[in-house]
Amino acid sequence: MTTYLRPATSLILLMTLITGAVYPLVVTGVAQVAFPEQANGSLLRDDQGQVRGSLLIAQAFKGDAWFHARPSAADYATVASGASNLAPSNPALAQRIDDSAAQQYIEAQGPVPLDLLTTSGSGLDPHLSPAAVAYQLPRVAAARQLGTQALQALVEQSTLQPLIGPPVVNVLALNAALERLAPASN
Repeated sequence: MTTYLRPATSLILLMTLITGAVYPLVVTGVAQVAFPEQANGSLLRDDQGQVRGSLLIAQAFKGDAWFHARPSAADYATVASGASNLAPSNPALAQRIDDSAAQQYIEAQGPVPLDLLTTSGSGLDPHLSPAAVAYQLPRVAAARQLGTQALQALVEQSTLQPLIGPPVVNVLALNAALERLAPASN
């Protein structure tokens, strides 16, 4: 019996050491050297060095003076992140989208862009399309008493072109740049 038990126990301990300690430490070390910003959460800091958030996770911004992220089925909570799991045929989904569209609709601007009405799969997508950000320009410009041209230039500077896919704007980074340009009065 010990001829089978001893090698099995030794193998379990060795593999636990390799996969539970050595491998994670090596991967963490490589990540810290090769990609320190990403390995530490892609944190956005203000001028005082305080963490304002992660560029990888959406946040709720309230008030007309801020660009708003897409809706979150998890109310921007990372622990409970996920989709609403409401089917396209579910009346509750249609009602939520209709309510959101009615709330955000501006007649002179046409229909509300879809990514301002629908949640992402994780509920924490930090990016919007440039069209969804442009839809919010008049509201933010009026609340901050800025010209839309200044805000449009800020949006263009904040627009990212990923290797694959359409251009996107990180809402947290855009709002941080907006705060540096013209601090909110509310």
